Amino acid sequence: MKYCQGNKCHEYRTKDRIRGTKGSKSYQTRRRSSFYYGNGNFCSQSCQNDWLIKNIEHALDHFGRLTEPKKVLASGAWYKDYTWGYDGNTNHCFKNDLLGERVPITELQYNDENFMTPNNLSQ
Repeated sequence: MKYCQGNKCHEYRTKDRIRGTKGSKSYQTRRRSSFYYGNGNFCSQSCQNDWLIKNIEHALDHFGRLTEPKKVLASGAWYKDYTWGYDGNTNHCFKNDLLGERVPITELQYNDENFMTPNNLSQ
């Protein structure tokens, strides 16, 4: 069993956080076998956000802040897309919004994780 890492988890007044016997009850941090937020470390978005608000500056300073914008060049901006045709068929393609291009592909190629750019089509 894991404990929620939210720094205010024990302050939220829910019935599942109540522990202890009559006369000495208290609210405690949630304990579960699996959590669904923050990569399995938080029991709720509230607890995740509480932790982020308290620790985000320290985490960014520790792991490094962006000092320049990241870029995706036109040659690396391809992605798979599909549209529904008026006849009910699906039209699959590689799409590049920066170049304004679309390259038709089959549904099998769309589902194949090895095909990531139209350059793979000739292989």
